[in-house]
Amino acid sequence: MVFPDSKDVITSGSKDKTPIQNHHLPQHSAGPNHLIPKVNILPVSVNYEPQDYTETDPLLPNECYSGSRFSGSEEAKMPRGAELPAESVYALVLQILVPFLLAGLGTVSAGLLLDVVQSWDIFQEITEIFILLPAVLGMKGNLEMTLASRLSTAVNAGKMELANEKWMLIIGNLALKQLQSTVLALLASLMAIVLGWIADGRIPFDHVVLLCSTSVCTAFVASLLQGIIMVGVIIGSKRIGINPDNVATPMAASFGDLITLALLACFSQWFYSFIDLYLYVLYLLDLVLLCLIPLWIAISSKHADCRILLRTGWEPIITAMVISSMGGLILHQTVSDPNLAGIILYAPVINGIGGNLVSIQASRISTNLHLNFSSGEVPEDRRRCHQPCGAFFGSGPNHKSAKVLLLLVIPGQLIFLYVIHLIKGAHTMPSALFTVAFLTASLIQVFTLLFIADCMVHCLWRRGKDPDSYSIPYLTALGDLLGTALLSLAFLLLWCSGETAGV
Repeated sequence: MVFPDSKDVITSGSKDKTPIQNHHLPQHSAGPNHLIPKVNILPVSVNYEPQDYTETDPLLPNECYSGSRFSGSEEAKMPRGAELPAESVYALVLQILVPFLLAGLGTVSAGLLLDVVQSWDIFQEITEIFILLPAVLGMKGNLEMTLASRLSTAVNAGKMELANEKWMLIIGNLALKQLQSTVLALLASLMAIVLGWIADGRIPFDHVVLLCSTSVCTAFVASLLQGIIMVGVIIGSKRIGINPDNVATPMAASFGDLITLALLACFSQWFYSFIDLYLYVLYLLDLVLLCLIPLWIAISSKHADCRILLRTGWEPIITAMVISSMGGLILHQTVSDPNLAGIILYAPVINGIGGNLVSIQASRISTNLHLNFSSGEVPEDRRRCHQPCGAFFGSGPNHKSAKVLLLLVIPGQLIFLYVIHLIKGAHTMPSALFTVAFLTASLIQVFTLLFIADCMVHCLWRRGKDPDSYSIPYLTALGDLLGTALLSLAFLLLWCSGETAGV
């Protein structure tokens, strides 16, 4: 038997023919019954030399996925048009319901905590912190939920099969997230300062320093804690066979609001207690955290998936921060109005639930596009924006999940309202009119967000942008703005009708 030429040996994970020296091949006799086994050769190391990337490039080079069910070999490669295993409505509801309830209880806890801390000295003296609040809380949508969506897509695409590449991907994304959280927190504090100055006409310099220090320290610590927890959730869901798209983003939200709000309240009150004596401490804290920026850049720039986000990933999160700050301005104005007392208790609930539900849908649509369509290619019926109801009616899996998510709004919010009643006491039992107004506002918010998500994700994919990195920041920020505006309108209408708005 004649050995095949070395140019015919193909490495696993690539369709290109790679020359390999003949002495690397096993030596067999030339007898007719001896066949050369198929050889899958994985390179010892993957070369991450700088090259041009696009936003829809794989998160890791194909060479890393040998042995995965999505590797580049003809036997293992998932064909275009293939979908994830079909989910029944029962399985879909079961997987979504538990993290949805946990996320809802997290937002309820955040609302109750905010209702308590609003009487602290810091919240009474520096009311601009209410403008900062939605922007800082919204970072879970800008950063944590975006990270969850990206890693969920990577898991479903088989890109976290090998341990080395999995941890390279995780470490790079965590470093990128720390960088983004620091920069975004500084910008959010500056935005709150500008809006507060416009609303009140003045703002003392020590308040400026306190807002910047509180925002940066809160975002840095919260981002680190939530990022580690988020990675654990995604790896755990992968191991027990649950689709991370259904659980990762709501789980990120379940502890995100509570952790961030608790840190924000503690840092702000602590800084406020010694601002007159030790103002230089705040300068030092800001300087240390800002000096870490080059370190995060150096770590994240070593990974191909993060390099492109270092250049192009700022647009959605900064725009989302500005949108959330607009919601914060509305909250700042309504909190100061005694006729709208109690809105602070329900704002995190309506905002959090809307963002949680739409992030699940955006993550699922993005995963479907990554698996079934090339960059710029979208389904025939999604090449232009359609009627709002078109996002809910159809035979595709995304239509089914949209209906399930919308149907979860009313029972879910009723549960959360009842939990608030149990914790606060009988005197806070919402009236029937308030319950109807609150549920109507929440339903309008989620319906609008799901429709926008369907259009936005497909539009971003058609333009060659990765929806995992772009859509969720916009959607959660719009959820904050819509939720705060609709809730304020509901409270205003209730006040005009003589209701006490359930407080």
